[in-house]
Amino acid sequence: MLKQTLTVMAAAFAFALAGCGGESSTTASNASSGSNAATAPAADPIVLRVGYENHPGEPFDLGCQKWQELLEQKSGGTMKIELYPSSQLGSKDDIMDMMVAGEPVSTLTDGAFYADRGVPDMGIVFGPFLFDSWEQAFKLNASPWYQEQAKKLEEVAHIHIVSTDWRYGARHTLTTKPVTKLEDFAGLKVRVPTNVIQVKGFEVLGATPTPMALGEVYTSIQQGTIDGVENPLAVLYNGKFQEVAKYLLLDGHVYNVTNLVVGVDFWNSLTPEQQKWLKESCDEAGAYQNQIQEQVEQELLKKFADEGITITEPSPEFKAQLKEAAAKFYTLPEFTETWSPNLYETVQANMK
Repeated sequence: MLKQTLTVMAAAFAFALAGCGGESSTTASNASSGSNAATAPAADPIVLRVGYENHPGEPFDLGCQKWQELLEQKSGGTMKIELYPSSQLGSKDDIMDMMVAGEPVSTLTDGAFYADRGVPDMGIVFGPFLFDSWEQAFKLNASPWYQEQAKKLEEVAHIHIVSTDWRYGARHTLTTKPVTKLEDFAGLKVRVPTNVIQVKGFEVLGATPTPMALGEVYTSIQQGTIDGVENPLAVLYNGKFQEVAKYLLLDGHVYNVTNLVVGVDFWNSLTPEQQKWLKESCDEAGAYQNQIQEQVEQELLKKFADEGITITEPSPEFKAQLKEAAAKFYTLPEFTETWSPNLYETVQANMK
């Protein structure tokens, strides 16, 4: 199965941007006396441009290729997707601005971005140790609370969620020192992205979060400026951080679920049947991508082990310590002052 996955990914990388065969049409004229019949031209297909930062051959790109294939099948060729990997359409924020302006574009995004666009409660999904499994995350996505937040997103930000359950990857921690208990986080300088949610998420564990660009991480670990970095396995491995940090903690502090979104104006321009095709094909493609993502993660764990990395699965006691420490995050005024009252309790109830 692993070899098959690698073969699929390699083939996808080579052919991701290859064009499809063109269609030809002919125009016939009726020369019968007294007849001026003409064939009405077929309507142009609806084209949705999907842009993302991921590169050809990555699991997300393969999922988008499957979406492209399924939508054309379901719509009988009346709806098509054009793929723009490697940031060809610009940054995530650029594309979201384009869709809000009414352009037929789509991208992947998550609760942290929704919080920045006027729906602060959705930022909680990026909080530390909120989920224990992908199943919990997907259950929350299907809950009445999430549906209510999705409606607010449409009203406030003019963004419509087409599909929710695309696995981007659980985020783990790679360090220069072993971390096997909560006390080991004390003072540990861990690189995090430049957002408050992830800074505070590591502060409550006792670590010293250090926001910086991902491109600076390798040298910073090498020079001892920081002691580690967090991210999904693929990002950690592709960054070659295992060359300078030898301890991988599979803490899964964030189950990073991503959504596929379009602008409300584009969504409303579609017929109910077209909306159904778009959503169904995207959901099916997400399930396909999730299978690939799981297989790739297992492959990467083997690669980490083969390269001498010590991999730690937290014990039940350690997991309990992490959850207890993380609970403080959900009481911080930085968040509770903008969140709805009792948001944490509401979210917990909706994922059961």
